[in-house]
Amino acid sequence: MKGKFITFEGCEGVGKSRQIKLLEEYLKQNNVAYFLTREPGGTKVSEQIRDVILDGGNSEMTSECEALLYAAARVQLLKETIKPRLDKGELVICDRFVDSSLAYQGFARGLGEKFVESINAYAIENFTPDYTVFLKLDPERAFLRKGGADGKDRLEQSGLEFHKKVYEGYLKLAEKYADRFIVIDASGEKAETHGKIVSALKEKGII
Repeated sequence: MKGKFITFEGCEGVGKSRQIKLLEEYLKQNNVAYFLTREPGGTKVSEQIRDVILDGGNSEMTSECEALLYAAARVQLLKETIKPRLDKGELVICDRFVDSSLAYQGFARGLGEKFVESINAYAIENFTPDYTVFLKLDPERAFLRKGGADGKDRLEQSGLEFHKKVYEGYLKLAEKYADRFIVIDASGEKAETHGKIVSALKEKGII
């Protein structure tokens, strides 16, 4: 990869989308070229897969099916969009990546790291992010901040205990991949969190 690949991770309601938007505004103001995408999604095919995954009516979906759908959407996004841009030397920012699958399906769903890593081998072996910004905030405080779970989002309906496991999974990943993870305390005001993210990315030479 010639370009830089940055991913954002965090539990539901942590303010990830808001922080990515603030970072976008900062990059535009400072004339920093970038490309933003998201998971699952980012391409026509991947967005259709996203609709299936998050549809609140698909409560019967198995954990294995869920994990495989995420992996399928990911490969499509990587080959169609992310790889060509990285090959051109661009800065690519992605809202979630493989770490989400490890935290949600590997840890919280109980499928294990090996299963998730095996079905995401292409992504892990060829597209490990340069840095992963992890917005650290426990699920109880995160859901309180966002006003509760979204009734139409299948993952948000999974219950607090599930999301606590997701959070624990992220903490383990942050420790295991400490050289890649940029852990940001997201408990403060949005401007404060934004400042921490910008400072960290500057320190790493990304922006």
